Amino acid sequence: MEKLANIDLNLLVVFDLLYQEQNTQRVALRLGITQPAVSHALKRLRHLLEDELFERTSQGLQPTPRASRLHPGIADALVRMNDTLNLCDDFNPAKSDRTFHLNMTDIGEIVFLPRLLQHLSQHAPDVSLNTVRSHHNDLKHEMEEGEIDLAVGLIPQLGAGFYQQRLFVQRYVCLMRADHPLASGDFSLEDFRAAHHAVVVAQGTGHGIIEEQLAHAGVVRPVRLTLPHFAAVPYIVSSSDLIVTVTKKLAEATCQRFGLIAREHPLAFPEIPINLFWHRRFHQDPGNRWLRGLMFEMFSE
Repeated sequence: MEKLANIDLNLLVVFDLLYQEQNTQRVALRLGITQPAVSHALKRLRHLLEDELFERTSQGLQPTPRASRLHPGIADALVRMNDTLNLCDDFNPAKSDRTFHLNMTDIGEIVFLPRLLQHLSQHAPDVSLNTVRSHHNDLKHEMEEGEIDLAVGLIPQLGAGFYQQRLFVQRYVCLMRADHPLASGDFSLEDFRAAHHAVVVAQGTGHGIIEEQLAHAGVVRPVRLTLPHFAAVPYIVSSSDLIVTVTKKLAEATCQRFGLIAREHPLAFPEIPINLFWHRRFHQDPGNRWLRGLMFEMFSE
């Protein structure tokens, strides 16, 4: 039994063309090589397959019975290989039913998903999104394996092996209900200290850095509620006297709907860069390129 590893695949191309043309000169012209080179390739094939393969007749080179049996499978394999190597690099969102997996926080879901889904419904109706939460080594591994296509946020652990693109810088404000006693007039650091607060504990995120900054500045305030995520914040703040430090993006997305108001924060915080990340293995993947291009177009500032 002949092993594929022992066969130069170019010989199979010569075999296929000889079967079609039945003439070494025409095969040489099609391949852009000399006629002796075609004859040499045929000689090698005869040796490998232990058959004459083609015999000279008055009608030109005619295949032997074994060559006739081999040709359909070889021709089909060559067509399949050619099609595979020339797969289209385009991604057609209008016809795709691909599911993309995005790593983002709940703030990211509130800020990005409504507009993104609205765009998809019009331009990529069968494309689906799946948001996930992964951290540190799990996130790196899952992006390396292609289980997560893109990640959004402040993710310093995604260094070597990853590309990143800036979307915007995150700023922080104080969020409260529109008729809160502090919703108008001066809003000083002392006012901030005296107010009752809800605090979101989100370790490893930009918001975690903000809480560290408050602690380092020695800002102590009465905390009446601690939460692990932001999704419930607008509901709670809209019906209480609690105030909460949140991103300006979250405030913009929820103020009108929940009857809230955002005040400039009395403490100056560093701006937090929000980036789009993808693994270098998928840098040229057409679908990945399309989605990150779309997100950059829609959300970059």
